[in-house]
Amino acid sequence: MIQYRVGGDVGTLEDWPFDNPLSQYRITRATPRASGRLDAGGPGHTTRFGIWRCTQGAFECIEQGDELMTVLSGTCTLTNHTEGTSIKLEPGDSLFIRDQSHVTWDIENDLTKVFHGFKRDGY
Repeated sequence: MIQYRVGGDVGTLEDWPFDNPLSQYRITRATPRASGRLDAGGPGHTTRFGIWRCTQGAFECIEQGDELMTVLSGTCTLTNHTEGTSIKLEPGDSLFIRDQSHVTWDIENDLTKVFHGFKRDGY
């Protein structure tokens, strides 16, 4: 069993550079750095589950997979250009986002989220 708590320690994470060409990352403010860990699934699977953290800054990308996330710490504004919506996320907030959504992550305070992703053709 794995438990995640708002504000709790999530353990060791590894660097996750912004280098997936499918995501078309574009840094738009500061120099955000991402890290994470997969706790289940991953390459070759249709689902993945884990932790993602990013430092302050902003970037645009194309989301890879449907994803349900819950913010554990930090704050950000997520703009979904595909839907024309924007939402501020804080600890305890959950959000579902669709595969191939064009989004901007504007991270005001280092953000940590737990996520569950699904991609029909696999990651």
